[in-house]
Amino acid sequence: MSNIFIELRDTGSLNCFLAEANGSPVVIFKHSNSCGVSGRAFAEMTKLDRAVGIVTVQKARAVSDEIEKRTGVGHETPQVLIIANGEVVWTGSHGQVKAAVVEAAVREASEQ
Repeated sequence: MSNIFIELRDTGSLNCFLAEANGSPVVIFKHSNSCGVSGRAFAEMTKLDRAVGIVTVQKARAVSDEIEKRTGVGHETPQVLIIANGEVVWTGSHGQVKAAVVEAAVREASEQ
């Protein structure tokens, strides 16, 4: 599989993305298209060899707010959340958003 960004534009697409994982870890990337740091993080996320749910906050702020409400994790951009079985198992923002770090966190979550 190669990287595929799945745009999460509304709560319906968020619900679908999470349900299709069937409990397996999923990666959600909150991205700002007007931020240089987020642009660098976007480049890192393109290196992942998996589907990534992307929330572009300028287009889908309501989805970002819904993720914050459901997870209790405060909003930041750029930000990555790994969710498994409905729980956040890893989160990172800004300089922590590196492909190798995210892949390692997904692997660890898969082993639990």
